[in-house]
Amino acid sequence: MSKQSVRAVQEKILETMKYVDKLCRENGIVYYIMGGTALGAVRHGGFIPWDDDLDIFMTPEQYEKFEAVFEKEKNGQFVVQEWRTDSKYLEYAKVRMNGTTFIEGNFKKFKDMHHGIYIDIMILHKVPENILIQKMVYLESKFVTLYGLSQRNWKPKSKAQAVVLNSLKFLPCKLMARIAYSHIYRYDGREKNYKYCYWITPAGFRNGLFDASFFEKPIDIPFEDTVLLGSEKIKEYLEYRYGDYMKLPSEEQQKAAVHAYLFDTEKDYTEYLGNV
Repeated sequence: MSKQSVRAVQEKILETMKYVDKLCRENGIVYYIMGGTALGAVRHGGFIPWDDDLDIFMTPEQYEKFEAVFEKEKNGQFVVQEWRTDSKYLEYAKVRMNGTTFIEGNFKKFKDMHHGIYIDIMILHKVPENILIQKMVYLESKFVTLYGLSQRNWKPKSKAQAVVLNSLKFLPCKLMARIAYSHIYRYDGREKNYKYCYWITPAGFRNGLFDASFFEKPIDIPFEDTVLLGSEKIKEYLEYRYGDYMKLPSEEQQKAAVHAYLFDTEKDYTEYLGNV
């Protein structure tokens, strides 16, 4: 890791987010800060001090609008990295900053991908109230997650995970992932009797299932020296997601939350790939 501080990375992340926020506001695109970013906004007024990423939610409809606007704008400072540009990102999208470096441990062997500082865009899907359908979408989401992890040589944390990952070598995973995605997206046109879900992560069934009211109305949420869009019910969302969200995690948990294996806010990642 470079001698630069995590704060230096946060400043570049925020610069990236300000650009994304500008595009969204100018084009009527809705997003919501989520996860640790929403937690940091409420508990710290910005980034969690030890955190080195920023996450937002978009629905599929809003993401498609964003992608079209981003492509039309063609700002040379940033690129979008997602499942259609890189097979190693099946689960979500990133907006990365050119001229910077942010190499994660699971990706350090990959020389053919962008490794700039980034923000994450997580896709928030609708799912019916029916618990059986929810369980099916959950399992399909977990398959996509595991397949995505297998594409970047993720090291399993248990024997069960190792068995599942090894079994993927004998399955037509690309086809299965496409089918799973079509099922995950199939309910996004619903206008009533639905919840939102985001299970294409390590999140468990309950933690990835959200009441629709959490994401009915975006409002400005103070974040560092700006405002970002977040849920009108951000505190209810955080309580549901984390419980006592004002309680600080242990030092061990803080260290585990760091994503970067190596970062540099001033040099392009291509200068490091040969030495990683």
